[in-house]
Amino acid sequence: MSQQFIGHDDVGILDSPEEVLTTLTKEGERKWIYPTPSKGYFYKWRLIVGWALIALFLALPLIPINGRPALLFDVLQREFAIFGFVFYPTDTLLLLLLAISVAIGIILFTALLGRVWCGWACPQTVYLEFVYRPIERLFEGKEHVRKRRDEGPWTWDKAWRKGAKLSTYLVISLILSHSFVAYFVGWENLIRWIQSPPTENWGYFVMMAFTTGLVMFDFTYFREQMCTITCPYARFQSVLLDPDSLIVSYDEDRGEPRGRGKKRDGLGDCIDCYACVRTCPTGIDIREGLQMECVACTQCIDACDDIMDKMGFEPGLIRYTSEHELEGKKTRWLRPRTMLYSGLLVVLLSAFTLVLANRGAYDVNVGRSVGEPFMELPDGQIANRLRFRVHNQTAEATSFRISVVAPDGAEARIVGTQPITLEPQEMTRTEAWIVVPPDAFEDGSREGTFRLTFDDGTTHDVSFMLLGPSG
Repeated sequence: MSQQFIGHDDVGILDSPEEVLTTLTKEGERKWIYPTPSKGYFYKWRLIVGWALIALFLALPLIPINGRPALLFDVLQREFAIFGFVFYPTDTLLLLLLAISVAIGIILFTALLGRVWCGWACPQTVYLEFVYRPIERLFEGKEHVRKRRDEGPWTWDKAWRKGAKLSTYLVISLILSHSFVAYFVGWENLIRWIQSPPTENWGYFVMMAFTTGLVMFDFTYFREQMCTITCPYARFQSVLLDPDSLIVSYDEDRGEPRGRGKKRDGLGDCIDCYACVRTCPTGIDIREGLQMECVACTQCIDACDDIMDKMGFEPGLIRYTSEHELEGKKTRWLRPRTMLYSGLLVVLLSAFTLVLANRGAYDVNVGRSVGEPFMELPDGQIANRLRFRVHNQTAEATSFRISVVAPDGAEARIVGTQPITLEPQEMTRTEAWIVVPPDAFEDGSREGTFRLTFDDGTTHDVSFMLLGPSG
């Protein structure tokens, strides 16, 4: 079975069987493709969805919910804000349940709808098809013009067009890279770093230059190879899809045998015009069957439906379908694997909700400060220096005091003043000297119990082993 590669106005056969990707030669060299947009029914909906998603992608690090961005994955501060909920490393069970739920959700989504995410919602596809390629067409013209110009010698016309395009790309890449980094550091930090001299935050400028370079390289040069070579999701298809999964496919029974012209004696509906190949952003021929490189962008559907309309044929020669439907069988949405995935997802999300609902208003942890394990005071009492980490997990400001419940006669001497104030979602670390009578220790240790009393009346008791002299 031969595979096709395509420019805008010519069609060729791959040079050898070793060339299994339309964008690479057998030597691994880049082979450029020039997909022609097919602005049909699906394209118009993808354009609406795409620009709505672009607005959402840019807004998520900016929209405040409960004092935090809608999405913030602050690795340095070890906090993750997700639509008003803030998670910390201590929320191990919650983060694990959330991660597994997302993974199962992706598996279920793919089993039902195939690679709809890739063609409709993936930032790679959205930005490339609705931002970068339209800019390229604006400066360099339509695909057949751009192809001839690229293959020709360098001229002033070619140089200024590419220079203007790349300059525009650089500005957009700067915006996108800052938006991307904001997901991990927050806009407040980002703006402060931007306004500071490079000598004060040189690491930031190096990071942003590197990120901008990656974005620029991806959308200027790498492009569809991110989907066909780098992204692992395409390779997961073989195990995530089944004959009932939704795919973009060519109806071979209706289309074959192919043939040009309006006389269809003994021929199928496919007129072998290669419109579906010319429009494909990954350069494949959808008529060769389901392929790893297909991102389900529906461009081939729009292109083929336009040809069918001009020929007076029924649309849908290429369409959203399933392998079972193409075989004349009924597509089953409810089947063992989707029911299993759905059941697992319900259980995981229920567990996540239950754990989240029962998460305390305040998270308290106690540990020993750096230094000697204990010290003897002039009056003979023993002091342990402890560090209390307190996280306010509510949307309201609060304050608290620390006291000692056990052992008897012990007291807490706070480093600082009490009460200690906490803003909504704030975490603080407070050090305290726990002073204990020497006769309270047995064999050099004694468990201590400490009570944190918050201004809303909530109390939280924590225990920690105190050290002292033995014997």
